[in-house]
Amino acid sequence: MGGHSAVNMGSIFRFASRDIAIDLGTANTVVFVKGRGIVMNEPSVVAMEWQNGLRKVRAVGDDAKLMMGKTPENIKTIRPLRAGVIADLEVAEQMIKHFISKAQAGGSRFSSNPEVVISVPSGATSVERRAIRDAVSNAGAGKVSLIDEPMAAAIGAGLPVRDPIGSMVVDIGGGTTEVGVISLQGLAYCESARVGGDKMDEAIASYVRRNYNLLIGEGTAERVKMEIGSAKRTPESDDITTYVRGRDVARGVPSEIVLTQAQVADAVAEPVARIVHVVRSALEHTQPEIAADVIDAGITMTGGGSLLREISTVIEYETGLPVTVAESPLDCVALGAGQALEDPTYRGALLAI
Repeated sequence: MGGHSAVNMGSIFRFASRDIAIDLGTANTVVFVKGRGIVMNEPSVVAMEWQNGLRKVRAVGDDAKLMMGKTPENIKTIRPLRAGVIADLEVAEQMIKHFISKAQAGGSRFSSNPEVVISVPSGATSVERRAIRDAVSNAGAGKVSLIDEPMAAAIGAGLPVRDPIGSMVVDIGGGTTEVGVISLQGLAYCESARVGGDKMDEAIASYVRRNYNLLIGEGTAERVKMEIGSAKRTPESDDITTYVRGRDVARGVPSEIVLTQAQVADAVAEPVARIVHVVRSALEHTQPEIAADVIDAGITMTGGGSLLREISTVIEYETGLPVTVAESPLDCVALGAGQALEDPTYRGALLAI
């Protein structure tokens, strides 16, 4: 009996080191647990509360996002990442710690020091990469490995990254757009621009303020983008509408207007043009042999920004290449980082710091 329980404990310990992969995004964090797949996708938001001069965590993720723009003076909602990199180290650590422990719930309570693979923007500096690694280590991870976001997105989207075939992935996140040209488990070329879903939200908010003298919050702008946003006008754009509520700047009272899809397309035209520019620039810098492969295979889009209506059509038109949006684009980076964690043949994709 004694021998049996010892074996049992051993297997619990082995099972308990639930290794995880994290797509630490500016807008959302997606967590993948080894052997279980994706277990959570929550907003990268933390609500901090001040009590007697001390700052403590009030809520994280979904709960914190509900509070955005609606908090009393002693509570502040913070998004610790800006443009894919950590802007507030202390809050980022608290958030990562919360997500790691939440992801491991349902496992054993011995779960300590898991191995973590975490994605970083390809344009992140070595200082920014170190900050991400340190935040994850301080949050309780054992071994920490980094993977470039476009590489993780390509693996997660099922592209043939291990073969000598060039493929191109465009990952539009909340804070950054990453374009990666991948061949033989390496980034043959990558370009990262700090434009993404957040810039679209800002563009919608400033359009509404400019044209209607109405102040709207981040959350409202994001809702408009998701409900009726489009990268270009279509014949029916003038008929698709939504209500927008905010504060009238001149009169200082709550007010409501109706926005059309055509107006939203005009509002987001500038960030969309910047995304197109990054894609074209990456194509111009691609080696001729790889470019030939990309002409055949086309461009694969991932990330939340790829869900904007008509964006694939715009990129297709501007590049002359076929564009497909990956299946479950929001999960691709986390799935790819998870595959790099589970499958030794992808280990070559991980970065040394």
